[in-house]
Amino acid sequence: MGESQVGGSNPTQLRCNPYLSLHNAKIFVRDLDESVRFYVDRLGFDLVFDVRLQSGERWAAVAPPDGTAVLALVTPPPDSKEYGLIGRPTNIVLVTDDVTARYYEWRKRGVHFSHTPRLRRVKYERQGPDGAAASSSDPAAQWGGVFTSFRDLDGNSYTLAGFDEITREIEAQRRATAEKQEAERRVAQEIEIAKQVQARLFPQSLPPLKTLEYAGACIQARQVGGDYYDFLELGRDRVGLVIGDIAGKGIAAALLMANLQANLRSQCAIALDHPERYLQSVNDLFYENTADSAYATLFYSEYDDQQRRLRYVNCGHLDGLLLREDDTLVRLRSTSTVLGIFQEWDCAIQECQLATGDTLALYTDGITESSKDGAEFGEQGLIQALRHHRDKPVQDQVAGIVDEVQQFCCGEQYDDITLIIAKCRSAH
Repeated sequence: MGESQVGGSNPTQLRCNPYLSLHNAKIFVRDLDESVRFYVDRLGFDLVFDVRLQSGERWAAVAPPDGTAVLALVTPPPDSKEYGLIGRPTNIVLVTDDVTARYYEWRKRGVHFSHTPRLRRVKYERQGPDGAAASSSDPAAQWGGVFTSFRDLDGNSYTLAGFDEITREIEAQRRATAEKQEAERRVAQEIEIAKQVQARLFPQSLPPLKTLEYAGACIQARQVGGDYYDFLELGRDRVGLVIGDIAGKGIAAALLMANLQANLRSQCAIALDHPERYLQSVNDLFYENTADSAYATLFYSEYDDQQRRLRYVNCGHLDGLLLREDDTLVRLRSTSTVLGIFQEWDCAIQECQLATGDTLALYTDGITESSKDGAEFGEQGLIQALRHHRDKPVQDQVAGIVDEVQQFCCGEQYDDITLIIAKCRSAH
């Protein structure tokens, strides 16, 4: 390969619109404490930082309340060249939308001005084709402004200006900023409300069972998400263990998740005796009430506390993992397609018997697809974690596995992490 040319002008090799901002301008002063008080108390500047370096040198910086420019206040040694710059014009122009109001406000605070604000019209020159200056008679080449100048405690002088065009631009920017901040505030408030509402959609209590200990958790990647888990009290000592994953992320997925949850809970009266008809009804409602592209994977299971039997339907979801007491693994694979895509939909019921010590794990791809440096946590990572935590109470198992996943991806979570752990136990 040929050598890359750093100083070239090939725009395709550069990042588009690289960030560029004025960082600071140095102002040389004699007494840092007095100067900081002057800029903060009299001019209303913000104190950006005031620190002492390891060398013992102290740095302070102030900034006007509007804008991003920073003034670094520096106390040079008396025998330095910079010390001779104290009390000279800074050539710094501060722009305000009302020079007169600022003038009277600062005068009351003891700021010294060279003169009262004056209206002045300024003409600028344009460059001609040969690069020489060419005066313009175009009125647009002139603008008016109000000017004055003031000094700080050390005599460093500044210009305070209120250009007509700049004033209009300041007002436009302020309005745009205020409108943007208000819009962002409303969005943040609405998302917070949505987060609280969605949190209430997850199970708030666990129907008691004698032969099954179970728990679940959902750690969302954003404020709201599309993962769903639930524990449905079906009656006659049976509980539904449900986990689902909505296609998509964010608010849209959260709304679909709420729709699916409402469908499952509103129809669960028929789940016990007619699970196929129950899920067909859920699919019909989800299909009718969502867009053509919306769908969800779902693992629906029903546990019989008397017989210790698990009936399940896997609707295009990840395999359920059943870790037997003897350490053998059974995968509860897909038995039907996803919900919401097809109007004509059917499912097949499967069942398995649980024994004391068997552990069931239902999860979403936020666990297995969590990645670091291109490597995924994967199903094998989950199986190893199940074996590692299997002797703990199920709530601790859930917490331990979630913690392993988060540590694996170094906290960079890109998808919702949802997990149900259920462990069969003796009735006595």
